[in-house]
Amino acid sequence: MNDIFSRIDHSRTADEVVGQIESLILEGVLRTGDRLPGERELSRQFEVSRPILRDALKALEARGLLVTRHGGGTHVADVIGQVFSPPVMELIPRHRKAAGDYLEYRREMEGVAAEYAARRATADDLALLDRIMERMEAAHRTGDFEDEAETDVEFHNAVGECAHNIILLHTLRSCYRLLSEGVFQNRLLVFALPGAREELLAQHRAIHAAVKAGDPAAARKAAMDHITYVERSMAEAERTGDWQRVSRLRLRQRAGGDPADKRNG
Repeated sequence: MNDIFSRIDHSRTADEVVGQIESLILEGVLRTGDRLPGERELSRQFEVSRPILRDALKALEARGLLVTRHGGGTHVADVIGQVFSPPVMELIPRHRKAAGDYLEYRREMEGVAAEYAARRATADDLALLDRIMERMEAAHRTGDFEDEAETDVEFHNAVGECAHNIILLHTLRSCYRLLSEGVFQNRLLVFALPGAREELLAQHRAIHAAVKAGDPAAARKAAMDHITYVERSMAEAERTGDWQRVSRLRLRQRAGGDPADKRNG
């Protein structure tokens, strides 16, 4: 991890260290699972004694912000994405309305995020977006659906970070977590629809270009148009999957099926 921690300028107390690490988690600089540097390196970066540092880390761990793994160092705890509890996450894919509401919510929130990003993105933000777009282009060329889908989530996370609104950042991350944990399995089917991969790439390019150009209205429209397309495509992918399932059953039935099929018929 690069030097993201700053020397403590004032009283050099554990509270000062706690406050800085809290801010880094809240601003999304430190993310779930990130490993902190070792004790000696952290003491050097903060310019505090190791006893002060230990007190700060213990306080953060007691509050559930950090976890220490035996022999594995200190990591940022799983504090993001708690908007959806595990039982709710299991319910969402079972109810069609919930999936529709999810995309409706994302369309509005991502429109706001892209608009703010176009207004607020720094040069460093744009450099990160550029790198993610390069990875997305590379995944598109290789035809790796899963890598392309993973980079898609990373891109939207980065746009949310560019918006520089803490509440927006964390609520959007909780939404993307539903994707990364496979709650919406049919999203990968979208990439298999004819022309979908090219269209999705073009939409991400449009969001990227509008944010880079500092055009809030264009960024908002591009983001919302993208989610509208995803919504239609997921519905089409679901219908296509149903058609394939029925066609397969017809083929088996009319081909005579297996002996068990005949006995049950």
